[in-house]
Amino acid sequence: MTAMDLAGPLMGWLLGLRLLQALPRLPGEGEFALLVLLIAGLAVLAWRWRWWGLSLLLAALVALAFGSWRAEQRLAEELPAAWEGRDVWLKGQVTALPQAVPGQLGAPGWRFRFSVEQARDERGQVLPTIPRELLLSQYAQEGGGAALQPWRAGQRWELVARLRRPHALSNPHAFDYELWLLEQGIRATGVLRPVLPQRLSDSRWSQIDGLRQDLREAIQRRIADPGHAALLAALSLGDQAAIGRGDWALYRDTGIAHLVAISGMHVTMLAWASQALVLALWRRSSRACLWLPAPVVACWAGVITALAYAMFAGWGVPAQRTVWMLAGVALLRSAGLRWPWPLQLLAAAALVTLVDPWAVAQAGFWLSFAAVGLLMAGGQAPPKGWRAHLLAGLRAQGVATLGLAPLTLLFFQQLSVVGLLANLVAIPLVSLVITPLALAGALLPWLWQVAAWCAEGLRWYLQGLQGLPGAVWWLPVAPLWAQALGLLGGTLLVLPLPWRLRLFGPPLALALLWPAPERPVAGRFELLAPDVGQGMAVLVRTQQHALLFDAGPQWGPESDAGQRVLLPLLRALGERRLDVLMLSHRDSDHVGGAAALLSGLQVVSLSSSLEAGHALLRGRETIRCQAGQRWQWDGVSFEVLQPAGGDYRASVKSNALSCVVRVVDAEGRSALLTGDIEAAQERDLLERGAGLASTLLLVPHHGSKTSSTAAFLAAVAPDMALVQAGYRNRFGHPALEVLARYQAEGIKVWNSADCGAWRWRSQDASPNCQRDSQRRYWQSRPLEGEALGPELGEAGG
Repeated sequence: MTAMDLAGPLMGWLLGLRLLQALPRLPGEGEFALLVLLIAGLAVLAWRWRWWGLSLLLAALVALAFGSWRAEQRLAEELPAAWEGRDVWLKGQVTALPQAVPGQLGAPGWRFRFSVEQARDERGQVLPTIPRELLLSQYAQEGGGAALQPWRAGQRWELVARLRRPHALSNPHAFDYELWLLEQGIRATGVLRPVLPQRLSDSRWSQIDGLRQDLREAIQRRIADPGHAALLAALSLGDQAAIGRGDWALYRDTGIAHLVAISGMHVTMLAWASQALVLALWRRSSRACLWLPAPVVACWAGVITALAYAMFAGWGVPAQRTVWMLAGVALLRSAGLRWPWPLQLLAAAALVTLVDPWAVAQAGFWLSFAAVGLLMAGGQAPPKGWRAHLLAGLRAQGVATLGLAPLTLLFFQQLSVVGLLANLVAIPLVSLVITPLALAGALLPWLWQVAAWCAEGLRWYLQGLQGLPGAVWWLPVAPLWAQALGLLGGTLLVLPLPWRLRLFGPPLALALLWPAPERPVAGRFELLAPDVGQGMAVLVRTQQHALLFDAGPQWGPESDAGQRVLLPLLRALGERRLDVLMLSHRDSDHVGGAAALLSGLQVVSLSSSLEAGHALLRGRETIRCQAGQRWQWDGVSFEVLQPAGGDYRASVKSNALSCVVRVVDAEGRSALLTGDIEAAQERDLLERGAGLASTLLLVPHHGSKTSSTAAFLAAVAPDMALVQAGYRNRFGHPALEVLARYQAEGIKVWNSADCGAWRWRSQDASPNCQRDSQRRYWQSRPLEGEALGPELGEAGG
């Protein structure tokens, strides 16, 4: 069997799994039976004809069937809908490292994985349908309730939690948290109720996670700087949760984020070091070499070292992939198979996806294998002398940086221009100095301080690079044809090919660098309401301009909608600036992401009803939104209808000062953006005779009982309405009686909790829901007739 004969099935396997992750639903019973019959028929044909394309197709169908079976098993563990939002008595064990997480308004909290041993209802009846793996949170309660517990890995507890099915924000070009939960085997999340948990037993000294937590706490006690302590914990224990938003931004902007984790590079580095040590020692004994060849022993010693390190570091998915990849290469060498490097890489990738079929949907999978492939493709004879080693290292870094640039742009729409300079220092410093010191500190704690001094020098260097003009290059998402050409161009540039072929690389790669984002035509506008959970944010774009109405909520000191949702979305759309950022009123679910937007994007004009002296207005020229303000962009008219001038002089609550904007295109189709106005403000608008009739209505106050009066709905008379509210939010938005009023008026209502990001172009009759247009089989679906009752939700949505 030739290499080409093996390459076909391996490529087909990966293609089949990738196809599965793009399906909106899994095959039904009849479809799966038909798939099995098709596989059997193709197997007979492939055995008789042995055609490369036939074996590729057969392997793809086998992967599709295998992945569907694994996915069905995983999805079957999901929390039954009947138990969503109800209190459950749980008995089980804390697994992995508990993470300190701030809740809303900065309240301290914990988040931890919990392996369920037994679940009961309020009457003591055992529940057999509760998922085995949960992700639970506990937050400090005002006015009493259960005190925060010192959660430790390995402890067994009895506690009460309110659970919900996996559900996350759904936005274009964003991280898919629901897919991450599926890959981790977590089929429900929950929040602890204010009932005192009972500890059943402590963790045993032999449990790895308990030891990891002891070491994390020792690092935190030894290192005064929280940022440096978090970095050392991330490099040695795989615990990245404590790294602050500012440090993450620094690592991303300078292109070294791949180093700040238990990445494949760190696992491989230790494996190679162990392999070299064992090889040198084993060769000293001729008897040992006669018993087992030194290269075989050294190779498996590296695998065992990688496995031990990955398990001690939390057995994260990137580390798992690397261990399986090293094990696959070791198996090939032990079997005496001399496969070319592309075939070795394909075999390792197939082994990884056999264990984790969802890996092909993650950017890290493709980046890690692409990096290894680029280095293997450009492999040369081992260098001799320190100069040759230095030149080889520089060349390998240049090849990896240049070759991974198209993939980085494709996945993250970001390219660190200073990444090469940053990595030239960071890779040897982090991999060869800081990480070994962080690990050795478990035996000699004073080494942690030395590692922290090195981390301070690295931070100083990276901050200097980050401050350079044009340090980061943001590009909008390119169309599929441009992505394909860009990847091909990057490959031609770095592979050891004849120069005549490599000259085609730059022009092909240019397709990724100059994408043409789609914009509304003159006289029309596009309205995009991102999924920000329990909050409000609406982007209105014309041919050449953009207005953002509100900036979504703040979930904690280190997390808000601006940083997590709006900035990535605006950059992916190609918006380099906002002509107007309008903050309707001061409530945190409307202005929580504004600070991140103001610091991360050019904002030409800031308009709001915020009081003078508000933190967001300090040092900025602002405009007070007030009824009567009008302007026009590209044939589209904008008018502010609320608040009136006298409202600022009255002593009213913040909702009463909500800005209200009406947008009208050249054909008269319009949208009314309302903020959190209530019944009194709706009545004032009617009494002032403001022009309210609109095609689309942004439902006031997220569908609260205090808004959307019958008279107001009759005056607006929209064809459709959108509610921006969080999934199972604690306020009960939208209220059922409010939805009934919309139904009575014949107005179709969309809810962002069910829809995800909502997009409407004024020339189109119907809007587009992210969860419909980009449906994936693992995403939650609203139940027929489901009521969104009040529930204590998790901070951060």
